[in-house]
Amino acid sequence: MSKPRPAAGGGHWVEVPPERVARWLENFAGRHGAVTTVTRDAEVVTYTAGDGAVADFHVPFPPLTGDDLIAHVRLDRRVGVLLVRLGGYAAGVFEGERLVASKVGTRQVHGRSAAGGWSQQRFARRRDKQAREALEAAAGAAARVLAPRVPCLDAVVLGGERRAVDELRADPRLGPVFALALDEPFLTVPDPRLAVLSETPASFRAVRVRIREP
Repeated sequence: MSKPRPAAGGGHWVEVPPERVARWLENFAGRHGAVTTVTRDAEVVTYTAGDGAVADFHVPFPPLTGDDLIAHVRLDRRVGVLLVRLGGYAAGVFEGERLVASKVGTRQVHGRSAAGGWSQQRFARRRDKQAREALEAAAGAAARVLAPRVPCLDAVVLGGERRAVDELRADPRLGPVFALALDEPFLTVPDPRLAVLSETPASFRAVRVRIREP
C-alpha cells in the first residue's frame, strides 16, 4: 500500500492493491468502528464508519460492475498501456498483471542549449527534429501494439509526460486508442523501459482511497 498523500480539500489519499481491499476495510472498521453507511455510484463507493470517518473508494476502471466493489477491483482485465517521454516510449498489453505484447524504444533528444545566436538556433532546429522523430516512433509503436487490439481492450492507461502524450492525440491511427484512455491514473514514470512497463500493473490496478478523519 502506498504512503498517505494530502488530499485537496482535506483528508489524505492512499492506494490499496486489489487483493488487500477487503482486509483494508476490516482494518478501517477496527480503527473507526463498524461501517454504518455505504453509498455508491458508478465511480465512487463511500464507507462511513461509526466514529464518522469516511473512506471514498474511487472505482478503478469505472463504471462499477454490480454492487460488489471487491469483486469489481479483483477482475482480471485486458489493459493497454502507453508511456511516452521525449527520450523513450513503451506500449504494452496486459492480461491481468501479465504482459502479453509490447514494444519499447528510445530516441535521443538533446537538452536545451545555453549557447546564443546562430548556434542556438541551429541547435534548436536539430532538437525539434529529434523530438518529432521520437514522437513519430512512439506513435508507430502504439499503432502496431495497441490499435489492432482495441476491440479486445477494457481500457488504456497513459503515462510518462503529459505534453508528450498529448502530441500523439492528433495521429489518426490512434483515435480508437485514446477513445479508451482513462483520465486517471496518469502514470508518472522514469524513462519507459521494459522493466518500467512491466511494473505498471501495481499502479493502474491499485484502488485510490480518500480518507477523511472525524
